[in-house]
Amino acid sequence: MSMSDLNTLYYGDNLDILKRYIKDETVDLIYLDPPFNSRASYNVLFEEKNGTAPVAQVRAFEDFWHWDMATESAYKDIAKSGLAKLIDLLEALRAFLGQNDMMAYLVMMAARLVELRRVLKPTGSIYLHCDPTASHHIKLLMDAVFGPERFVNEIIWKRTSAKGLAFTRFASNHDIILRYSKGPNWIWNPQYTEHDPEYIRRFYRHTEPETGRRYCLDNLTNPNKDRPNLTYEFLGVTRVWRWTRERMEEAYRQGLVVQAKPGAVPRLKRYLDEQEGTPVDDVWTDIRPVGSRSAEALGYPTQKPEALLERIIAASSNEGDVVMDPFCGCGTAVTVAERLGRRWIGIDITHLAIALMVNRLRDTFGDELSPFEVIGAPADVASARALAEQSKHEFEHWALGLVSARPAGERKRGADAGIDGYIYFIDGESLGLRKIVVSVKGGAVGVAQVRDLRGVIEREQAPIGAFITLEPPTQPMLKEAAVAGFYESELLGQQYPRIQILTIEQLFGGHTLQYPNPAQDAWRMRAADGTFKRAKRQYRSEGEQQALL
Repeated sequence: MSMSDLNTLYYGDNLDILKRYIKDETVDLIYLDPPFNSRASYNVLFEEKNGTAPVAQVRAFEDFWHWDMATESAYKDIAKSGLAKLIDLLEALRAFLGQNDMMAYLVMMAARLVELRRVLKPTGSIYLHCDPTASHHIKLLMDAVFGPERFVNEIIWKRTSAKGLAFTRFASNHDIILRYSKGPNWIWNPQYTEHDPEYIRRFYRHTEPETGRRYCLDNLTNPNKDRPNLTYEFLGVTRVWRWTRERMEEAYRQGLVVQAKPGAVPRLKRYLDEQEGTPVDDVWTDIRPVGSRSAEALGYPTQKPEALLERIIAASSNEGDVVMDPFCGCGTAVTVAERLGRRWIGIDITHLAIALMVNRLRDTFGDELSPFEVIGAPADVASARALAEQSKHEFEHWALGLVSARPAGERKRGADAGIDGYIYFIDGESLGLRKIVVSVKGGAVGVAQVRDLRGVIEREQAPIGAFITLEPPTQPMLKEAAVAGFYESELLGQQYPRIQILTIEQLFGGHTLQYPNPAQDAWRMRAADGTFKRAKRQYRSEGEQQALL
């Protein structure tokens, strides 16, 4: 497999990634679930509010856009693009809405839609997931970028739990998925759901005694009465039939043509288990959202159910096709694409999301996971140092991902800054949850910081403290760590250093933290309130698509 065929996760602003890395007409299907401009903070995966960070990152996580210099620049870039319909639309919207937050959101979305259309193949489709707060504006943007003639569907996904109290209005209980095509012909695989039980009871009333198979008796006459070649006598009845005499006789020999009594019009025996089901329409009421207790739940606030993505990917792509999610968050689209044998591209603007996706993919598919690469994340000490200089918080999140740690919660003024993350493991006779306190340092380090970490693990009653550092530790630091002694596992009877110092260079070289992890696949826990919740193990489809849950 060449590097160009590898599945890929990109870290960065998707507008920049699309322009720099994705070639024209190379993607078969795009699904995007962008921020809805709903003023909701998306940075609550671990209930943390970041400090300074790149503008796009803050926007992506806070789901809140402002009209500022970046938006004005994007607006001018679109104006220079020569896309007359889009320019006219944005000017009209700006005159109507003004230079407010909604207009800023639409400008930033417009710039991305232009690039997404460029990378989509002529037979490709794009599904844009949104809610009613901006769907009417987004649909106009899609019309301007793709053309109103390329509109295919407006899908209503009805969630099972309503949003908000219905004291003054009807409760909001649906999302909208806008589907457009790139060209006049597109990939399409019809999707079906199981028949309604009442439909089965009414129409499939018969049961075959020998096999127990349910069936109905269907009409065999032809609605077109002017068909001399299909007019003949069969079982004593003359009609204009749907089939030729030869086909009718063969079906009769197979027991598929039934005559209730002599002189009765023969009818076709149609088995229920041979029917495809009810064709899926554009109102989806059969897919439940991801609840907090769902087996799929990873603690990500905007996580969509795998069944939703399975329907979209199965309908509008084939095995081996390329599926892209430019706002991939916790990675549901790429996870389903992997399971269904598609190639995939995921883009996100935070190292936290990239780390979550990598863990999810590895937990879900294990050794069956297809090769993939991560572009934009540090690949050596020099690039790690550059990230630390650019953004302290992003460096911390990236470094925590190297040891599968979750970030700590929001730090209050005056709180100890020695805790950057946690790792949880199981130990003791009661199989209780224990935690490792993780401290990440991207600058100069000294022995005082190790002493601080010792104090933190005592206060937190944590058996182990991990000190992740970009710079090499000093000898006094190593001595202080050694003095801390060992933690002995009650479950395994093994000893582990209480303070463990690992450099970024060592982590690149394959070094790992040491802590009780018995029978890893059976015991490791990533609880929702602990380390990343572990995704359920799945297996890739082979030849046949898995049934929709």
